[in-house]
Amino acid sequence: MAAGYLEILRARHAGRLLTGTLVGRLPNGTAHIALVLFTRAEGGSYTLAGALAAAYGLATAVGQPLLGRAVDLYGQPRVQLPAAVLSALGMALLALTGLGSLPLAYLAVVIAGVATPPLEGGLRALWPSVLKGEDQVHRAYAMDAVAQEIMFTVGPLLVTLLVSLRSPAAALLVINALGVLGALSVVLSEPSRTWRSAPREAHWLGALRSPGLLALLGAFFFVGLALGSITVAAVAYADDHGRESVYGWLMAALGLGALIGGLVYGARQWAGAPEKRLRVIVGLLALGYLPLVLTPSVPVMAALAALAGVFLAPAIACSFIVVDRHAPRGTVTEAFSWLVTTFGVGAAAGTAAAGPAAELGSTAWSFAVAGAGGVAALVVLLATGRLLAAPVRTGAVATGSENDRNGAVEPGFSSGHKA
Repeated sequence: MAAGYLEILRARHAGRLLTGTLVGRLPNGTAHIALVLFTRAEGGSYTLAGALAAAYGLATAVGQPLLGRAVDLYGQPRVQLPAAVLSALGMALLALTGLGSLPLAYLAVVIAGVATPPLEGGLRALWPSVLKGEDQVHRAYAMDAVAQEIMFTVGPLLVTLLVSLRSPAAALLVINALGVLGALSVVLSEPSRTWRSAPREAHWLGALRSPGLLALLGAFFFVGLALGSITVAAVAYADDHGRESVYGWLMAALGLGALIGGLVYGARQWAGAPEKRLRVIVGLLALGYLPLVLTPSVPVMAALAALAGVFLAPAIACSFIVVDRHAPRGTVTEAFSWLVTTFGVGAAAGTAAAGPAAELGSTAWSFAVAGAGGVAALVVLLATGRLLAAPVRTGAVATGSENDRNGAVEPGFSSGHKA
């Protein structure tokens, strides 16, 4: 299993790009827990915490596709680094001014969200120029998903550690400073400096003119909703048990499960259309979320959280391939940024719904939002099967100077049929 991943990491620039992107995305990956803990420390309610996190998520949703399209048009360094700095300044404003003025607090999180750099989509745009052959590129997608789970595992623990050592405000400042350093490492690398998107057809909809991509985005809105609701639900569960650290352990368990699932998924080549496989994975993902409503003892709950996370990274990795197959040519960064956007909007909706659910109902009700999100994602994929069965373009991964992954197919696959 490890040999394939080590082969990718030994490729020139690969380790630096992956690490830099991972560190650069820490502010975005930990924003919801940081905002919830910061708001609670300032005396704010769960509803306010959910509202601030929702505002951040919606702002990110607006900024990601716009910045992604800018990257496709103007290159990575001219967009990624200035955006990272501006985003960090937004969170610094919140940390230093607190919640004394709610309009200012909302403005700060909106600035931080809108300016969040599209490092995630940018990394996937760089893989074909760094790696050799589509099999390595697809394994890199799985490794990318695994790396996200490392971030989601380590990130909450890092935030809670910084909170315990200093304060939630200090956690916001440190995490965002690290994010700027990560973005700087990426944009100073040779692949990032020389990357150019493939020629694109001028169209105001950009990547969104693909019906299959729209169907995928609709499904992953609900996956984001499930994850966003778990963020607030886990805090409520930790409060019920009188220990703040329980939150970090639950989120770490969720990430650990996804990490294991992603490693296993990326270790082999898969036959069959990725769109069909995605429906199965999302179905299993939804099934894993449902037992969380039982809210048992902490050890059992941690085990359930790990089980719930097992199919998350495979779902994300498989969605990368589906994006490749359906995104119009020349919209590579924008298409992946739209995927991030749907996650952001979904997570915002989930945090906004789970907060009132916890306060007006119970912790179990807030976890029920996650289960409902997983089921809804599966329903969307089943209802849009015909759209997802007809990719806009098919073909091999471009590994030359074009650096465009559109039309990518998985190993053992050509145009959605077995080799």
